[in-house]
Amino acid sequence: MDPIYALALAPLIVLIAALANGLFGRWLEGMVSGVLSTAAAGLAFIMVLIGWAAFGGAGAEAVHVPLWDWLPGMPLAFSIDQLTITFALIITGVGFLISMYSTGYMSGDPGVPRYFAGISLFLSAMLVLVLADSFVLMFLGWEGVGVCSYLLIGFWYADRLNAGAARKAFIVNRIGDVGFLLAMFMTWRTFGTLQISAVMEMAPQLAYGSAALTGIGILYLLAAAGKSAQLPLHLWLPDAMAGPTPVSALIHAATMVTAGVYLVARSAPLFAHAPEASAVVAWVGALTALMAAFIALAQTDIKKILAWSTISQLGFMFVAVGSGIYWAGIFHVVTHAFFKALLFLASGSVIHALGGEQDISRMGGLGARMRTTGRTALIGMLAISGVPLLAGFFSKDAILLGTLTGDLLSDYGPVALYIVLLLSSVLTAFYMFRWYWRVFGGETRLQRAEYEAVRENPSGMTIPLITLAGLSVVAGWFGLPEFTGANAFSAWLAKPLASGATFRDISIGADVLIILGSVLAAAAGLGLGWFIYVRGDGSIARRLGATGAGTASREALGIDTAVETVIVRPGGGLTEGLSILDRDVIDRGIVRSVGRTGFLGRTLTLLQNGYVRLYALLMLAGVAVLALLVLFSGVDA
Repeated sequence: MDPIYALALAPLIVLIAALANGLFGRWLEGMVSGVLSTAAAGLAFIMVLIGWAAFGGAGAEAVHVPLWDWLPGMPLAFSIDQLTITFALIITGVGFLISMYSTGYMSGDPGVPRYFAGISLFLSAMLVLVLADSFVLMFLGWEGVGVCSYLLIGFWYADRLNAGAARKAFIVNRIGDVGFLLAMFMTWRTFGTLQISAVMEMAPQLAYGSAALTGIGILYLLAAAGKSAQLPLHLWLPDAMAGPTPVSALIHAATMVTAGVYLVARSAPLFAHAPEASAVVAWVGALTALMAAFIALAQTDIKKILAWSTISQLGFMFVAVGSGIYWAGIFHVVTHAFFKALLFLASGSVIHALGGEQDISRMGGLGARMRTTGRTALIGMLAISGVPLLAGFFSKDAILLGTLTGDLLSDYGPVALYIVLLLSSVLTAFYMFRWYWRVFGGETRLQRAEYEAVRENPSGMTIPLITLAGLSVVAGWFGLPEFTGANAFSAWLAKPLASGATFRDISIGADVLIILGSVLAAAAGLGLGWFIYVRGDGSIARRLGATGAGTASREALGIDTAVETVIVRPGGGLTEGLSILDRDVIDRGIVRSVGRTGFLGRTLTLLQNGYVRLYALLMLAGVAVLALLVLFSGVDA
């Protein structure tokens, strides 16, 4: 067997682990199910590495792995190329680290086998999604990760809030799925096939900016917005933090929420020839990035701050792919997977050490008690803030530079997009400094006995933190600025993301100025955070929190409340009204009519008793009645 096919076996490996835990988990003692899931994720990662080594480099052609010739124009197959390999490495690599972390975090939970069955099933579905060479097969993986998300968010389903959060995620994602289905219908009608490679080959042959390409692009954007929590379908992600923290790290930071970015990047030739659709993608991303960054400013839940941060960073990725800088969007997916998974796992480490506490206003000073968690969290905070030489700095700079120099959106406000992203970067550095300082810095706000009882977590939980911290430092060096001539990541993805998009050449000096702007944005946000929370000792923050802006941030701009008032409650009322109509009018009416029919039947049985004399009497009475009718009718005539 060609070693490249080892990569195609990765979904099967984790699927077997999911089935083993799901079917036989009740008989597995202790953390056997966790070890099985972790081993399967590790083996899948090795298989992806083997496939990567055998692939042949940046210039290699995609490898087609046929699975089933289902229907003409809809073959089910895997396609292995540079983009597929990149995502498969993230999914299995980060999945392995999070599974290892979960063996410590979930220890003692009675639902451990069910948890690890969900994790393994999710990894399998996500791998199918990125390997698919058909929109039909991609949709199966798309729905698979949606179901797994529902199951894992609502893992502690006995809690009403958790169950509600799972339902909310499921329903909002179904709205995006309608867009995916409609997009597939339009794709079939336009191209006569749903094979991704064939569609992307034919897309540039249609008229540039044609209505068909624009319509298909907008519908795929709707699907992507649902899965990647972009305006207006972002509502589910903050509530999804109700699930176990490793779930937040895996599904809602590193993998599932980036599926929408993957969909747009995989469809690069289509979007590159539909500038209006691309402009909508970019502006949805920009507004989402700014909105979510503002909301994160005043949140107090340690995980919800990171959730809003995830929504904001996804906005950066959407601006990148919408502007035609597809490699930069994927590069930010990679770097974000490392430092955001690190931040979520660090928050989980704190929650685990504090017995479930998630309010950062009751923390502080934990860096002295949890040194490994605190130091790795510091690296993650600096990386997402865009501090030079860390991963987030390089990927954010690539997006900001490409936004200004790309020609795809030259008529759709690239400078305004740049300004919005730069402001979002300042806010990101500020709220992440606040997050870190309120949790790990300053004086503790815990009771003395609680504080002294805090201990660092075991190595099974800290090793993934250290690994992700290291990746958050080195990953950015694979995507050095273009003027250095050493951008390995851009070169690696050049073939699968070739789309015809062009960029204006600028001088090295201009590039350096844009980089300097990114540095100043990070410095401004971190400096403002230091001034308010360290030098100002929190008094300035309290005054700001009492303002209207502080209230708007804490209440997430009232969007959830508005949706509850305008959609959920009227919808609930309509549903209740239909229920009353069905229960009290239709059902009771049928029951009553059935009762009357029974009474009539019982009455008729008194007449149908088998006595011939009674029948003769009734016949005589009937003849008499007819005779009377004839007689009276004759008189009237």
